Amino acid sequence: MFAEVLDVERITPGLIRVRFGGGDLHEFESTEYTDQYINGYFVPPDATYPVPFDLDEVRTLGDELRPRPRRFTVRKWDEEAKKLTIDFVIHGDVGFAGPWAKRAVPGDKLQFKGPNGGYSPNPEVDWHLFAGDETAIPGISASVESLGSGSHCVVFIVVDSHEFEVPIHTDATLDLKWLHRDNSTDPSSLLLDAVRNFDFLEGTYDAFVHGEAGEVRELRKYLVGEKSLDLETSSISPYWRRNHTDEAWRKVKKEWLADQENDI
Repeated sequence: MFAEVLDVERITPGLIRVRFGGGDLHEFESTEYTDQYINGYFVPPDATYPVPFDLDEVRTLGDELRPRPRRFTVRKWDEEAKKLTIDFVIHGDVGFAGPWAKRAVPGDKLQFKGPNGGYSPNPEVDWHLFAGDETAIPGISASVESLGSGSHCVVFIVVDSHEFEVPIHTDATLDLKWLHRDNSTDPSSLLLDAVRNFDFLEGTYDAFVHGEAGEVRELRKYLVGEKSLDLETSSISPYWRRNHTDEAWRKVKKEWLADQENDI
């Protein structure tokens, strides 16, 4: 499946919103999940094959020319207009997806698979906890926006500074806490410290926790070990790992996740 870029908007210094239309989006089947995602395939700069391409065929071209898969949460799907919105986190010129989004112009094409997903806020709990960094903003935003006026959600998001904050709208009662790295002597502990210092609400809750691997792991350990979190109704997963490129992280992620199970 592929789609064409309709427009590109810089949301913050580190977040670019790309809206897609056309292509195969008439075949796009949205899921029931608020964290639904696509797997985009980004063509290396030296490759000359066009989008759309035969994935099996281009994989035979060698490592330097094969398309790089990257997973992105669907920020919004407009069923009536058949338009797809994806927010890209930008980290300079490193990697494949971020630089692609920075260069994107109307008419550019992106090939992808999906959507898939696995989480929506549990309607049976008393309140919802969301925690992560800028990479989790699309999933957190879509989930929070899906909640009705009778819901209560608490949100912690780590970003570089005030400039990197984005509006999050919802009919639910929202307790939103932005955590800024530029005000911290130890940014890697911001998320865990903030949640530890939070007076948990009464009743049952679920959690959506995504972001840097080490930070997510420590928070997972705390929530399950000390705050009786039910993992069956929650979603906790690392999107990236500090001091690792996307490719290096993908190579060790499966083993890392298996080791994480020994934490609790």
